[in-house]
Amino acid sequence: MPDQPIPKDAAYQIINDELMLDGNPRLNLASFVTTWMEPECDKLIMSSINKNYVDMDEYPVTTELQNRCVNMIARLFHAPIGEDDTAVGVGTVGSSEAIMLAEVKVKEGYYVMDPVKAVELVDENTICVAAILGSTMTGEFEDVKLLNELLTKKNEETGWNVPIHVDAASGGFVAPFLYPDLEWDFRLPLVKSINVSGHKYGLVYAGVGWVVWRTKDDLPDELVFHINYLGSDQPTFTLNFSKGSSQIIAQYYQFIRLGFEGYRDVMKNCNGNVTVLKEGLEKTGRFNIISKDVGIPLLAFSLKDSSRYTVFDISESLRRFGWIVPAYTMPPDAQHILVLRVVIREDFSHSLADRLIADIVKVVNEMEDAQSIASMSHAHDGTPSDRSTREMQRGITKYWRRFVHGKKTSSVC
Repeated sequence: MPDQPIPKDAAYQIINDELMLDGNPRLNLASFVTTWMEPECDKLIMSSINKNYVDMDEYPVTTELQNRCVNMIARLFHAPIGEDDTAVGVGTVGSSEAIMLAEVKVKEGYYVMDPVKAVELVDENTICVAAILGSTMTGEFEDVKLLNELLTKKNEETGWNVPIHVDAASGGFVAPFLYPDLEWDFRLPLVKSINVSGHKYGLVYAGVGWVVWRTKDDLPDELVFHINYLGSDQPTFTLNFSKGSSQIIAQYYQFIRLGFEGYRDVMKNCNGNVTVLKEGLEKTGRFNIISKDVGIPLLAFSLKDSSRYTVFDISESLRRFGWIVPAYTMPPDAQHILVLRVVIREDFSHSLADRLIADIVKVVNEMEDAQSIASMSHAHDGTPSDRSTREMQRGITKYWRRFVHGKKTSSVC
């Protein structure tokens, strides 16, 4: 910490200048998190940024907006509650907190869960079985309905009562709008709790998640504790205490602003842009599509031939155009597969999809040209012939012409 203060405009300029070196959030295709909201919602966020969410007695309207969001989400997930009943749930900082609140212990590392194998692992010490609606790796939905059927049978055979928790962090605000007939939620009897990220396809900036329980009986009493030093008795069942109210208010804005039809239109548009990107990459003949058609709006793809360059090379080269496209290995049992993944969010347009395809093709062509030049330079035991020298010169000229042309036309706004 500095010894002396500095003028406020100087402090602002120092920080603002450094932040300019961050990536452009809208071109960060690695993240599921919302990066754009309407200006009207931005105003609501700024006007409530100084409200502490936990002070329910002082900010009763904010608490009411949270409760309305919980009710909307519970009904979206087909919770068995009456028209005048109140749903059981709470807003959280994100889905990580929501999962912990649902008392779920998840074993990580699986590509997509096999319900048969999962149920085989269930024993008398199992708290619950967690299914994921929207794999981080490929966007695929796990088969919650089959899991429910197999676990019901095992419970009947053993006398156990093992429930299901659904981690719908990414898919909870996708499936109801794109795949309304898919049974994954409270329509299945063993599903007792569901978490979902408001800051992913709930279309709110980072910092809000939700967890809802099937009924009040499914919320453990041990999770609820009471405080009264803020002016009145206030029951709470979150892991965090003080936190901002802005994202809760922003979530309510999106719900009443878009409604069911608006959310459906956004998700359909995202899916349409996935199709544009998929078809564009398939036309190049260089990539295999790994992700499934049914799932969250993303595209995971791998190179057909990784002998000359890898997906990591492509990922690194795309950064010069501003794109942040992650490359990674798949989990155990599939770690030999190297993929690139593009997450399609609300603010990723058709034109950006076209530009990304063009930049990927440009990067791949450049690397192939560079490989050809390197191969020619080492021909004939390292001593190139006149013919290979001319070919190398033509290759270098072609490479730099393409590079310079790219510099003139590849800016992304």
